[in-house]
Amino acid sequence: MPTESADSTACADVGLIDSFLDDQWLEKGLSRHTLEAYRRDLEGLARWLGPSRRLSTTGRPDLFEFLSHRYQQGYKPRSTARLLSCLRSFYRWQLERGHRTEDPTLDLASPKLGRPLPGTLTEAEVEALLDAPDVATPLGLRDRAMLETLYACGLRVSELVGLRLGQLNLRQGVVRVFGKGSKERLVPLGDEAMNWNQRWLDQGRREMIARADDDVLFPSRRGVMMTRQTFWHRIRAHAATADIHKSLSPHTLRHAFATHLLNHGADLRVVQLLLGHADLSTTQIYTHVARHRLRELHAEHHPRG
Repeated sequence: MPTESADSTACADVGLIDSFLDDQWLEKGLSRHTLEAYRRDLEGLARWLGPSRRLSTTGRPDLFEFLSHRYQQGYKPRSTARLLSCLRSFYRWQLERGHRTEDPTLDLASPKLGRPLPGTLTEAEVEALLDAPDVATPLGLRDRAMLETLYACGLRVSELVGLRLGQLNLRQGVVRVFGKGSKERLVPLGDEAMNWNQRWLDQGRREMIARADDDVLFPSRRGVMMTRQTFWHRIRAHAATADIHKSLSPHTLRHAFATHLLNHGADLRVVQLLLGHADLSTTQIYTHVARHRLRELHAEHHPRG
């Protein structure tokens, strides 16, 4: 049986792959990353086919056998799904140019991927994270106000660090957010976030801002707008202080915001509006998170769980 460890891709296949990738770049404007992935996939198949078979004449049985080989080797479904996308494009390209009369990928079903659940924190873990900054210092006061705002409003980190003074309305208790595509939304702050933002404005911000006329709400140590990377480092440092050892992402508090709202009975469309999702299907992932958590609680606490 041919294997992917065969010496090299046949010369004829190299030229065919190059032509295909050139056309994909010209016609579809595919990124370099995608083109490199397509090349790896096609060269992997060519090596597996060995010197006696060619990509241009590969039939459906060959592809079934190749996919079976990958399954036995433990390749992940997402990797196989990308491979199939590449093969479908490749053989459709050959058909369009009259190099083939049939598409060998027609009966190849894509693997079920199962949408990954976003990582989140329990309510107790969120409380510990919010309590981690040392609010006796301007830096800690800023971080506490930022964390409270992030969790209270479900903001993206980029939206948080880009906030200006004029977007915060403590009298009405809302923050005006400009999300993806410059879409504007008003999000309630809640009492805790309002209180911490007021303390930050009264006691900390003036000591950290570089220029009196700068309207950045949460300046960096240098007194200018903070980068997303800087705030992400701050989150990780505070998580360590709070003894939280989960794998965190810049969106962890945004995920917690959505999940905790749904766990407490919030309507999905309200959560969609608060998060600034254009499509409800994007928000629906959090219903899976909420149900997953409910199943865990049931298994843990129910006598017949």
